Amino acid sequence: MKNYYIIDFDSTFTQVEALDELARISLEGDPEQEKVYQEIERYTNLAMEGKISFRESLAGRIALLKANKNHLDKLISHLKKKVSKSFDRNREFLKSNSDTAWIVSGGFKEFITPVVSPYGIKTENIYANTFLFDDKGNIIGYDADNPLSDEGGKVKLLRELNIQGRLFGIGDGYSDFQLKESGLIEKFFAFTENISRQSVTDRADHVTPSFDEFLYVNDLPRAISYPKNRILCLIVGDVPEISSHILKRDGFSIRVKDTFEDKYTKDVGMLLLGPGVDISDEQLERAAKLKTIGYLGDVKGHMSRSICSQKGIVVFDDKKNKAHNAEFIPRRMAEFINNGDTDQSRNFPNLLLPKKIKGHRLLHIHKNVPGIMAQLNNVYAENEINILAQFLMTRGDIGYAVTDIDTNYDKGLLKQLRQIDHTIKFRILYK
Repeated sequence: MKNYYIIDFDSTFTQVEALDELARISLEGDPEQEKVYQEIERYTNLAMEGKISFRESLAGRIALLKANKNHLDKLISHLKKKVSKSFDRNREFLKSNSDTAWIVSGGFKEFITPVVSPYGIKTENIYANTFLFDDKGNIIGYDADNPLSDEGGKVKLLRELNIQGRLFGIGDGYSDFQLKESGLIEKFFAFTENISRQSVTDRADHVTPSFDEFLYVNDLPRAISYPKNRILCLIVGDVPEISSHILKRDGFSIRVKDTFEDKYTKDVGMLLLGPGVDISDEQLERAAKLKTIGYLGDVKGHMSRSICSQKGIVVFDDKKNKAHNAEFIPRRMAEFINNGDTDQSRNFPNLLLPKKIKGHRLLHIHKNVPGIMAQLNNVYAENEINILAQFLMTRGDIGYAVTDIDTNYDKGLLKQLRQIDHTIKFRILYK
């Protein structure tokens, strides 16, 4: 049976609620603008939380809008810049699944269609409401016969369509959860990249902080190899807010703590530390998933760089106490996770890599002993791998080999690379 992906639009495919944004545009300059906008936003939230009917919310918002077709043109331009980052990253998945990736929304086709069409969503697979206009182009209402204008509209629509396949619902609101409640979809994924509503997440089969996460848990083709929301970034000590903001905006799962608590040791993937924070040898030895550490100060004397090197942990620090390093260091950490860059690391070979990954990028950290590259390339040769680019740097006892390869390979290759003698850490990137 085919998989069908039933995707919400507002606060899911896009970062915002379109009618709320239309209100900002149509009411610009109105002395009552903020008051009216807050009332429109109130209607939106009440419906999304299931506290009033969708039709009541829709009618209330339309009456307050004072919008026309010219305002819609501005709205469309705005929404195209507000597509959720994880959907934008995975444009190729949507295009490859254009027959089964559907938009089902209580929003309006007039602004949804031009925003989602560039992503390969077919017009016939966009289900939404439609506006009614007067002869001057003013919005005066909506088609009340459309099932999506009514309470439980998504359920009514899918019952009418009677789709034969496995349906997965992705959305942020109560109307999306109703699909799961109705039994019409196999699983409901509460999408929280833009907003998280507890009344929805508590009832979801899975909370998905990004579309990357949805694709990952369902083992579907995706733009990045591993969802960043699954990488725990622990921030400890006196760290400026801008530092955590940079990493959070990049999609990492952030925890801010006064101390490095033992309960995080086995799961932490990134550590950003304030001045004077000490990390014990035992903690470093136990941190099996730790990939990079950023230190806002001179790391010397506060942790063992040799243990970090032995375990393949890349360290970036701030030994000159420069003000801009509160931003620079978290960005270097993110660039290592995202691209494999070790430029300006304190303990690793400094490698600055091309930003665009052709195919898949394989990162192999190993002890700097003779014959490693021969072993690596023998594995590639035995598997008839097409190498697109290869980079190697060494520093002391550490070797760092980065290989971009064509995406057509047997997954057994990865196991072979991990088993090469003197391998410290191996990771795969693609985006």
